[in-house]
Amino acid sequence: MTSSTTARYLATIDRLRADALPAQRGSGCRVADLRVSEEFWDADLTRVEEVGEEFEAELLVLVHVLSLRWGAPEVLDLTDHLERSAMGEPVPPPLDTLCGYVPELHTWRVDGRWVALGVGQGDRELPLQLVVAIAEDPGPGAEPR
Repeated sequence: MTSSTTARYLATIDRLRADALPAQRGSGCRVADLRVSEEFWDADLTRVEEVGEEFEAELLVLVHVLSLRWGAPEVLDLTDHLERSAMGEPVPPPLDTLCGYVPELHTWRVDGRWVALGVGQGDRELPLQLVVAIAEDPGPGAEPR
């Protein structure tokens, strides 16, 4: 990841943090893609793995840079949220959406907002996504385990 790409991602995160959050089912939040890969309908597993490694590397760079700003993140495993959603139990936004394709989030609480980063993929054929989520603090049921 180049420094200009990192700077672009950070600018997007900062802009989203500064923007007003929409009222969404009782909790103001926003989820945005920082990067989306190609789809993998005809790709071999090697290509999927290479792109996955790129996305994970970009995530780690962002986590490192944001940790220098805000301190170490909390890590939130979304497995329990996915299981609750699958059983029809309520899951607060934006975790209700994210748990369907992002297994783990790196989260911070900054200036009254909850900020989370993660990499996800809805299914093997679908694109990988590097996502940021911003929500009103306290985080929406986002206590780490």
